[in-house]
Amino acid sequence: MSAHQQTAASPFIRACRRESVPHTPVWFMRQAGRSLPEYFKVRDGISILESCTRPELVAEITMQPVRRHGVDAAVYFSDIVVPLKAIGIDLDIKPGVGPVVGEPIRTRADLARLRALEPDDVSYVTEAIGLLTAELGATPLIGFAGAPFTLASYLVEGGPSRNHERTKAMMYGEPELWHDLLDRLADITVGFLKVQIEAGASAVQLFDSWVGALAPADYRRYVMPTSVKVFDAVKDYGVPRIHFGVGTGELLGLMGEAGADVVGVDWRVPLDEAARRVGPGKALQGNLDPSVLFAPTSAVEAKATEVLDAARASGTGHIFNLGHGVLPSTDPDALTRLVEYVHEQSRR
Repeated sequence: MSAHQQTAASPFIRACRRESVPHTPVWFMRQAGRSLPEYFKVRDGISILESCTRPELVAEITMQPVRRHGVDAAVYFSDIVVPLKAIGIDLDIKPGVGPVVGEPIRTRADLARLRALEPDDVSYVTEAIGLLTAELGATPLIGFAGAPFTLASYLVEGGPSRNHERTKAMMYGEPELWHDLLDRLADITVGFLKVQIEAGASAVQLFDSWVGALAPADYRRYVMPTSVKVFDAVKDYGVPRIHFGVGTGELLGLMGEAGADVVGVDWRVPLDEAARRVGPGKALQGNLDPSVLFAPTSAVEAKATEVLDAARASGTGHIFNLGHGVLPSTDPDALTRLVEYVHEQSRR
């Protein structure tokens, strides 16, 4: 039996497909690592990008939150810049800063550095997912990739950016170059997702972390076509496709239109309102504010209940998650308690 067949009846996959579930499934973005002491122990002295290329280490880190928290899905431990590093882009992840690019992409000549991603470039991904699906059994593994806009922003800015000045300058000022840049990044993203699905990932999430910086008309014109291209390219695999961005309340309808089966919602829009914006036919994922986990347990449970109530009112499939990633100083026990609470409160 394939990994996809083994996980088909899991609460997570059923919720993605808007089917009935025994309880609301839970997983957390950035659950692999980030706040777990056992993560820092196994990664001691190993850089993030190096750790992403060691299959046994990737498998161990990916499994840690599944064992500790009892979440309903594992998320593959990697980083959105891994495929860029794999094709030879000079970049590093600097602690406390994020991805930093040695030579930013600024001209048409620079596009030549963005070659297609071949499966052999990331053979460690195939190996790690093989180890994981064997251990996970009926628990789904979520693969992921960075969306073309967010990858472009890192490449053009040279690192994280608050205002995306250079990115938007290229987008508005050199639209043909911008389109060709995003098109190349879409191909790389598709290649990375296909490797993960073919190795056994049961679902995939496209992270467009920075796309909330755009107005809806600009998203539709400059970004959406390449998001559509990515989702279309993996459609025939039949695995659920999740689309997530931060600060995307104004873009939720368009993000659903781009082709995802599940739309991730940050904490700024309640799920019943999000369902109205996204429109029918999509499941929702989210959307507890990650900062709530620093409050007393009673407050966390009260806010989690609000999320569950809004999801129920939305009348569609729901995967409980945070509205963004687990914050580094989060108490892991707070996450474990939250998983238990959501499961108890949502038992059908």
